[in-house]
Amino acid sequence: MPFEFERLGLDGVILVKPKVFGDNRGFFMESYKKSDFYANGIDVEFSQDNHSKSSAHVLRGLHYQAKPYGQAKLVRCSRGRIYDVAVDIRPNSKTFGKYVKVELSEENKHMLFIPEGFAHGFVVLSDEAELLYKASGEYAPQADRGILWCDKDINIDWEIDFEPVLSDKDRVQPLLKDINKGELI
Repeated sequence: MPFEFERLGLDGVILVKPKVFGDNRGFFMESYKKSDFYANGIDVEFSQDNHSKSSAHVLRGLHYQAKPYGQAKLVRCSRGRIYDVAVDIRPNSKTFGKYVKVELSEENKHMLFIPEGFAHGFVVLSDEAELLYKASGEYAPQADRGILWCDKDINIDWEIDFEPVLSDKDRVQPLLKDINKGELI
């Protein structure tokens, strides 16, 4: 099998490690194979692919789409290095408000599967980073939501010793406790 699937402690969040075939010419890897993903619990139909580029110290997130527009995501870093974070925002979950954080990089080629019901964010640890990610739903601007990246109740350890570069929107996102639970997945 060209992938290793590692469950990370929050129901549905899976670290995907592809098998990479490399030699003096470069490398080859499969980044998605429906049959393998479905056999390992990632039975999501993806409908949109995204590509983003960010500079050093950029922090994006924590983003999600309000119901009924929730999105599952399969995220990978094709250039550079990031910490990628998924926060459980499912109101009835035993792990509501908990998070997982993994390093994704062009070197390790790992991917993070984030199911619906999670907010997503990342911080760039290299000079630049490019992310490629699949989403199970199309972007719905009317459902675009976020949570403050430094919400003390979530208490994410971003492991950074710099002031992150934030968008105006991410600078003023609400705290998780102030969000209408009816909008959460």
